[in-house]
Amino acid sequence: MTNRQEDKVDRLDLITRDLVDENITKISSLFPHCVTEGADGKIIDFDLLKQELSRHVIEGNKERYRLEWPGKKEAIVTANLPTTKTLRPVREDSVDFDTTENIYIEGDNLEVLKLLQESYLGKIKMIYIDPPYNTGKDFVYKDNFSKDANDELLESGQKDEYNQRLVVNPETAGRYHSDWLTMMYPRLKLARNLLTDDGVIFISIDDNEVHNLRKMCDELFGEINFIASIIWEKIHSTKNDAKHISDNTEFILLYCKSTEIVNIELLPRSEKMNNRYQNPDNDPRGPWSSGDLVANETRTDGNYIVTGPTGKEFTVPGDKHWVYKKDNLLKMIEEGRIWFGKNGDAFPRKKRYLSEVQQGKKADTLWKCQCVGHNQEAKQEVKKLFNEKNYFQTPKPVRLIIEQLLICTKENDIILDFFSGSATTAHAVIQQNAIDNKKRKFILVQLPELIEKESETINDGFHNICDLGKERIRRAANKIKEEKIQKAKNDGLFADFKDTQDFGFRVFRLSDSNMQDVYYKPNDYTQNKLDLFADNVKPDRTAEDLLVQVMLDWGLALSLKIETKTISSKTVYFVAENSLVACFEKDIDESFAKEIAKEKPLRIVFKDSSFKDDTAKSNVRQLLKQLSPNTEMKVI
Repeated sequence: MTNRQEDKVDRLDLITRDLVDENITKISSLFPHCVTEGADGKIIDFDLLKQELSRHVIEGNKERYRLEWPGKKEAIVTANLPTTKTLRPVREDSVDFDTTENIYIEGDNLEVLKLLQESYLGKIKMIYIDPPYNTGKDFVYKDNFSKDANDELLESGQKDEYNQRLVVNPETAGRYHSDWLTMMYPRLKLARNLLTDDGVIFISIDDNEVHNLRKMCDELFGEINFIASIIWEKIHSTKNDAKHISDNTEFILLYCKSTEIVNIELLPRSEKMNNRYQNPDNDPRGPWSSGDLVANETRTDGNYIVTGPTGKEFTVPGDKHWVYKKDNLLKMIEEGRIWFGKNGDAFPRKKRYLSEVQQGKKADTLWKCQCVGHNQEAKQEVKKLFNEKNYFQTPKPVRLIIEQLLICTKENDIILDFFSGSATTAHAVIQQNAIDNKKRKFILVQLPELIEKESETINDGFHNICDLGKERIRRAANKIKEEKIQKAKNDGLFADFKDTQDFGFRVFRLSDSNMQDVYYKPNDYTQNKLDLFADNVKPDRTAEDLLVQVMLDWGLALSLKIETKTISSKTVYFVAENSLVACFEKDIDESFAKEIAKEKPLRIVFKDSSFKDDTAKSNVRQLLKQLSPNTEMKVI
């Protein structure tokens, strides 16, 4: 993440000592478990303290096993609150806007997750997030839905570099854990809705909150749907400057929507694993490795003489036995499945053929940096793309995300990352698609956190973290595309090489609604004020802005193909052929209705102000019912 300016001036607080805080600190040194977090900061749990000072059971709050914190109810309410926000397309920042199925969204991820509930409910196969770690220096989102219009600029990162959406959460804060939990809870609650029935979520986290995050996910996803707590070796060498013990690892929690149907794939066999198989005797079954034919303990039918090709006889000690019955082993010798060494006189061993072994291996809970990358590798990956500039402090390595893709995704799966940061997830999806020729798609969400004005990043033309993330995707995609072309040339396939991989992404930006306030709160306006809103759409909004809001409202994916046609001299939008047809131009009348009915749209939408008059609006509706009875018409 990028660095943010902080006020480093020491100021006099001009107030006396807080003796309550001092007393709480003293009690904490004796009974640390009796200090907890309340609405106003650190407090004493007096029931627990009484219990510590009594030899008898003290009656207090009813005991229960669950995770509680000040702000939990607020977090639940926050997740359930509706939003009137929308997404606006940003063609100038996109790559292959008209054809790509990848999505990059700028804006507060909580609002975005709410907007995606209709269009992507139960459609996301894999979620990966790398949220703020709550180290005392990281920033957490401060959710507030009662801001005025001026605060919209702060929320979207367009005005104030502190933008009021992110606040420092120091360890000394009275609600250190509570604020982080309140931030994470509604986002994870909404994210779960988006997962397919066999979907999974990976969450990177460190020691500070892994215990709380585990309990929170047990509640939101169900304890039964916990799959693993993966340990990732994030650095490849010991830090000798560590205060106590070198911190070499982080955690990745893995949960699923349903353990009954989730399928964790095998990892591909490595070259090292395959190199263990050789074929010194030119066996027609292919490469093999040898295994033991002897097992411990005795068995009545397991101790007999085996004769090798040279006539040499072999037996096993009395406390062991051959693993096969005599008839079976003799048949295997006859078929050439037993190896007696190069000269035919060595103790027999069973051949295990590469073609017959499981074509992959189970992932385990220890992900070593040699296999999935480490922090330094991640930094180098980004620096190579940006001419050795170190724009991100803690990106994740591409190989780490690819490991997740390999065990949890297949063809056409959608991967969501709503703490996108350095956009490693997009890089990994594009790279793995290039390797295995699959068509995974990504959706990335990132708040446009402003970058400090004095930084080198600003001088290079990147004003917020989204600028960097989008550029990283562009550069990574171009690099991967060039590598594929070069490989085709090296393989002599360039003349016939046609690369159909999706290297693009559509950019959308979170914004307030396209509709005037009267559209949502008509009771707040008198008749003379309503006359000011002849058109209930805000004047600065384009037809494509309206189209995207309609797509979200109607639950259509943001990646669907959008085409434009001219019908009766009017621009008409077609989404996924005739799944949705929209026209927002003026003077919609009966003649237009007759022409558009020929397209047999499943859904059609107009602006309320688009019709010539109320009679035309009624007639268009009736004509569509007659000429295209399966068409559903709506107006905005």
